[in-house]
Amino acid sequence: MNAASLRARTKRRRQPGDGAERLEHNIAENRLQREFEADGPNKKWVADFTYVWTAEGWLYVAAVTDLYSRRIVGWSMSDSMHAKMVTDALLLALWRRGRPSQLLLHSDQGSQYTSEEFQSMLRAEGITCSMSRRGDCWDNAAMESFFSSLKTERLSRKIYRTRDEVRADVFDYVERFYNQQRRHSTLDFVSPVQFEQGLMG
Repeated sequence: MNAASLRARTKRRRQPGDGAERLEHNIAENRLQREFEADGPNKKWVADFTYVWTAEGWLYVAAVTDLYSRRIVGWSMSDSMHAKMVTDALLLALWRRGRPSQLLLHSDQGSQYTSEEFQSMLRAEGITCSMSRRGDCWDNAAMESFFSSLKTERLSRKIYRTRDEVRADVFDYVERFYNQQRRHSTLDFVSPVQFEQGLMG
């Protein structure tokens, strides 16, 4: 095949579908309105999740970003696409950031975010919910940008045999590189941690 410059045609993997029911009564209006800047930490967070293929099957990665510093403040990974995954990401963010008041959290209208489990947590924490318009990825462009960077700069370069390999790589990318070292044009070319330290300094 090499001599003849031939390549095997790979079978395209079908993207995972979200078979869960979206709770229409839990869909919030778009309060963020694509205003992806915040004048202080813990005022506007955005949330979403993506998926990564491994030889064991899909791994789902949920994350929460603080729009002030573009820092990933919460994340979670799971081998199934359920509400607990996005709830765990939010729990970590709340634990790390000290349960902020007057917080707006923006997501899409996926069943994980309209679930009673997730919405109950928002209500209990006094968090205002905002959601993208259906089918409009630009309404959550800041979160889409992070996942694009994650895949382009790290995940797309490798073929993963196990979900644990992805978990290790995502952890390393988020905690050691993206938050600590990766420079952002929106932050005058410093990392999210450096930007926040400048605020405290």
